[in-house]
This record gives sequence, C-alpha cells and structure tokens, in this order.
Amino acid sequence: MAKTKSKITRILSIDGGGIRGIIPGQILVILEEKLKAKTGNPDARIADYFDLIAGTSTGGILTCAYLIPAQDNSGEAVRPKFSASQVVDLYLKRGGDIFSVSVGHKIRTGGGILDEKYPAKQLEKALDEYFGDTKLSQLIKPCLITSYDIKHRKGHFFTQHDAKQNKGWDFLVKEVARATSAAPTYFECSNVISDSEVSYPLIDGGVFVNNPTLCAFAEVYKQFKTAPGKMIILSLGTGFSKKEYDYDEAKEWGMVQWVKPLIDIMMSGVADVVDYQLRQMFDAIGKQKQYLRINTKLPIDVSPDMDDATPENLQALKELGTYTAQNFDKELDALVELLV
Repeated sequence: MAKTKSKITRILSIDGGGIRGIIPGQILVILEEKLKAKTGNPDARIADYFDLIAGTSTGGILTCAYLIPAQDNSGEAVRPKFSASQVVDLYLKRGGDIFSVSVGHKIRTGGGILDEKYPAKQLEKALDEYFGDTKLSQLIKPCLITSYDIKHRKGHFFTQHDAKQNKGWDFLVKEVARATSAAPTYFECSNVISDSEVSYPLIDGGVFVNNPTLCAFAEVYKQFKTAPGKMIILSLGTGFSKKEYDYDEAKEWGMVQWVKPLIDIMMSGVADVVDYQLRQMFDAIGKQKQYLRINTKLPIDVSPDMDDATPENLQALKELGTYTAQNFDKELDALVELLV
C-alpha cells in the first residue's frame, strides 16, 4: 500500500444509495479540482491521493470507477482511466436507462412485487462498457467493496490487495460492481464466479453495511498494520431524508407496507451508527481533524428514492452535490492539506 512520507494512510469511503451516488460523486469532482489547484497537476485524480477506497452498492461502483486503470501503448496499466467528472457521467448519462422498465415487465412482475423491479440488462451493459474485462487484481490501488453472500449467510468483501495474492479472490470488476449493487427488490441477485471457478450468490452490501467506513478502518488496521492515529478518513454519504413514520399507520402495516420503510431505516440507521463510532474513536485519540464525514439532508425538491433517474432529479442531485461540497469548503481545503 502506497503511503505519504509521514506514513499516513488515506482512506476514502462511499455509502450506498442508488442513483443518489451522484451526490458523493459530485463532491469528489470538487475535491479533485482542489487537488489539481493545490498540486499544480492538471492530471491529478482521486485515486492518486487515497491509499484505499471502500464502497457499498453505488459506492462500490464509484470505487471501481476511480480505480479502473487506463493503459499505455504497451498494455501496462499506468493511470486511473476516468476523472471524477467522467465517473459522475456514468450516472447522468446511463441512470435513465438503468432505472427504466417496460410496460410488459411491470405487468409480469406486478410492479416489482412478484419479481425484481428492474431487469439487470441495462445495468450490466453499462458496467461492461465502463469496466470491460478488467480484473479486481488489476485495480490501481487497494479497495474494499461490500456484498452479502446469501448461501453462506455472511458478508463478502472484494479486496484488490487479496485478489493480487490469490486468484480465489479475483473477479471481473464488472461482476464486483454488479454484486455490490444487487439491491433486493430492485435487481435480481448476482452469481459471480472467481478466477478459481467458485461461484458466489451475492446481493447488495447495503443490507448489512451501507456505510463501509468502519470496515475500511478495520481492514487498514489489520492488513496494513496502521494505527488509528495514522489514518485520514473521508466518509461520504448519499443524502438522507429521515422520513417520519406515523404510529397509527405503521401499526397496521404488513410485509408489503414495511419493505420500503425497513430499507430506509436500515440504511440510514447503520450509517449513523458507524459515523458515531468513528467520531468517538478519533475524538478519544485527539485526531478529530483526521476524520471527515460529509452527508446532507435531502431538500424537498430532491427525491429520496434510490431509483428516481428522471432528468429533473438527476440534475437536482448533481446540484445538491455541488452545494454540499461548497458548504464543506473549509473542511475540504483542510483535508487537501492533509492528503497532499
């Protein structure tokens, strides 16, 4: 793992949240511009200034996109393929296709009640176009991408550094991205096959760790022997609405009515607990400035739905990402000083 001269390990972590991944994506566009200005390097990329990137679901897709390599004429991977702006374009240009459904599919699935809400074809097509046949081991930096193994009933973590050592943990990046984003009720579960030809039935890691920051913390602590005081962490959320649920209504709900509220409560609750735990740890060692969590409340003109990819909502999400970055301008400037 590459480190700065002061032996600080720099971690970027990105939550799940479907199309709302535009928000952290746009924050990272602003951060990348700040890094370019600070270093005087117009080709600076997010991956240059973090030693490990972690992501769940949409955050997992973003992680793959920041770390996917470009190749020189010899075929050797030398630089990150995409700028932060190009990564956001994956959502802005393909979101409408990914979260689209034919009338026939709606009828066959009972509007998503009898089967997954969306066919995976457009998602898989987009992932193939962006990631091709690149393998996890070929990503340019260590990573941690979450999913959940429904057969063995445990979390499954895709890690570049392990994939480099053992082909049993190596997978196609497009399959990693497909697995981490296989959100129950939205897309069918994914069956991915490792280089050692072992198959894993996986679903979205958001079912147990929508905010993967603490997992990234533990990975760096264990695998790379980095003490907490030697870590810098940027943790990015995908926005929250904290919708209130009325007791008189909720007490009458059955399985169908509880599905969406449970997903909402689970994702936001887990993310908040992880943030609390990390704040307490960094406060306890007097390193508060080395942990930065950025999340934002969703205004009324931005849909909280993970699959609202209407042109109006895509633009609103992009603007909210920029607005959020501007509100954290001083904190991001201070972070740049630590990262460079």
